[in-house]
Amino acid sequence: MPLLVRPSNDDDLFEIVAGRRRYHAALIVGDEQRAQGGDVEPVPCAIMEAGDDAAALEASLIENIARLDPDEVTQWETFARMVKKGRTIGDIGLTFGLPDLTVRRILALGNLLPRIRDLYRAEAIDTRTVRLLTLATKAQQRDWLKLYDSEDSTAPMAAQLKAWLFGADISTKAALFPLDAYKGRIVADLFGENGSFADADRFWQAQNAAIAARIDAYKADGWTDVELLEPGHHFHSYEHEKTPKAKGGKVFVTVRHNGEVEFHEGWLSGKEARQARALAGKSATTEADRTAAQADRPETTSALQRYVDLHRHAAVRAVLLDHPGAALRLMVAHAIAGSILWSVRLANQRSGSVATDESVETSAAETIFDARRREALALLRFSSEAPTVAGGHGRDRNLADIFARLVPLEDAQVLSILAVVMGETLDVGSMIIELLGVWLKPDMASLWRADDAFFDGLRDRKVVNAMLRGVAGKKVSDANLTERVKAQKAIIRDCLTGQNDRKPVANWVPKWLAFPPASYVGRPFATLDRFKAIASLAKGLPAPIMASASSGEPLAAEPAFAIAAE
Repeated sequence: MPLLVRPSNDDDLFEIVAGRRRYHAALIVGDEQRAQGGDVEPVPCAIMEAGDDAAALEASLIENIARLDPDEVTQWETFARMVKKGRTIGDIGLTFGLPDLTVRRILALGNLLPRIRDLYRAEAIDTRTVRLLTLATKAQQRDWLKLYDSEDSTAPMAAQLKAWLFGADISTKAALFPLDAYKGRIVADLFGENGSFADADRFWQAQNAAIAARIDAYKADGWTDVELLEPGHHFHSYEHEKTPKAKGGKVFVTVRHNGEVEFHEGWLSGKEARQARALAGKSATTEADRTAAQADRPETTSALQRYVDLHRHAAVRAVLLDHPGAALRLMVAHAIAGSILWSVRLANQRSGSVATDESVETSAAETIFDARRREALALLRFSSEAPTVAGGHGRDRNLADIFARLVPLEDAQVLSILAVVMGETLDVGSMIIELLGVWLKPDMASLWRADDAFFDGLRDRKVVNAMLRGVAGKKVSDANLTERVKAQKAIIRDCLTGQNDRKPVANWVPKWLAFPPASYVGRPFATLDRFKAIASLAKGLPAPIMASASSGEPLAAEPAFAIAAE
C-alpha cells in the first residue's frame, strides 16, 4: 500500500499526506535489515498534485476510516470542508462508499448549535434525538438546551422530542400576520409573554394568506421566482449556491408544521446555478436569458404531456370530420411533402398508461370519430369491425381494389372517407395539430371532460395552485397555498362538480388543452412550443367551410359533433 505524498514548499522534498505510520514502521524495519546486512527496498509512493487540498483531505479520511470509524461530528467537519471546496454530496458518497442519505444526514449536523454537536460528540445525546434536532429551528434548539440544563425539567428525547417539536401547539411567534387583526382565539401563558393559537385551521388560513402576500411582494420587487417548498421540507444550503437577485437568484420559502415560515433569499439550486453560469459565458445578460436559464423544468410530466397531446389530437380530428375540404388539402400536403414511395402509417394512440388510453378511448371526441369511421367502412364495403380505414386489413385491399370501390362513390362520400383516413394518419403531438386547432376551433368543452387520468397526472404544486386560482379564484387559492397537492386537486374537482358547497364551474377546459394553449406559471411545455412555431402561419387564414357528408353543401345547422356530444 503506497504512501500518498505531494511536493512541499521545498522543491527537493515531499510531504506525507497519508501513511505516516507506515513510513515510520518502514524506517524501523529498514534499520533492522541494515543491521543484519540485508538490502532495504524503497517504499512505493503515489504523488498527488500540489495544492490538491480536497484530495488530500479525502486520502487522510480514507486512512482514518480504514483504521477506526470517526464519530459523525468529525465526519461532518470533514464533509463540510469538502463542500466548501466544491465537492457534491454524490462525490463525497462515492469517495467514502456511503449512500447519499447518510452523507445528507451527516451534513445536516451543520443545522445544529455548536453545543448540541459537542453533546452528541460526547455521546450525551443519542442518534435519534440528534436527527430530530437537526430539523428544529435555532430558537427551538435554544429552548431545548434550557430544558437540558434545567434541574427542574427534563429535555425531551427521541419520540417525546418529535411530539415536542411538531405537536399541534402553534406559537403566536410564528404568525406572519398582525395578531390584533386575527379573529380566532389566542391562549396566553400565565405571564402573557407567549401564546398559542387555539384553532389551527383558522391560523393556517390567515398564515397562508400572509405567505401569499409575501410571495406577491417578492415578485413585485423583481425577484425572478419564489419557490414554496412542500410543508415540512427543509432548505439545505449545501445543495444550493448563493446567488444575488440581479443574477437570477430565487427566494425559497420553507413552512414548518409548527407554523414557522422562513424566507431564504438569493439562492439557486446547483443545476440552476450551472445553467446560469453557462448562459453568462455566452454573454446572456438579458432578463429573458436569465428567465430561460431557470425554466429548465417543463410544466407537464412526460405522461401528462402525452395525455394532453392525445386529447388535443382526438379533438382536432373530430372537428376535422366536418371540414373535408381541409382534409383534402392535408392529403395534398402529405403528397407534396412525401415521395413516390408514399408510406401511410396510422397515428400511435397509445401512451403506455392504461388510464390515459381509456380516457381517450371513452372521450366524446373519440366516440364521434368512431361513428364516422364505421360509415366510411360501410361505403368501402369493409367489415364494420375493422379497427381502421387506413393501414390495410387484408391482402385483397390493394391499391387497385380500393380505387375500384371509390370510383362509383359521390365526391362528398369520397371526401368523408378522406377525412377519416386523414384523421387516422394525423401525427399526435405535431405542429399541424396546433395549426388545425387554431383554424378549425374545436369546442373542447363539449369534447373533453376532466377525469381521473387528468388529475392523476397533476403533480406540480405551483401549477396546481395556479390552476386552482383560475377555477376557484385568488382568495381560495391563497387560503390553500400550503395545502398538499392532493387537497388542492380535490377542491378543483369540487368546483367542477359543484360538490361540498362549491359553486359549479361549467365548461372548464385547462389552458393546456385550449386552442391556442397557454401556460399556468410561465414555464415551457411542448404544446406551447409547437403553437409558437406555427402562430404566424395561423394569422390571415380564411374561415374554413364546413360541408355535409352527403351533398357537399355548407351546413347551416350546428356541427354534427356538437349534436352528438349533447
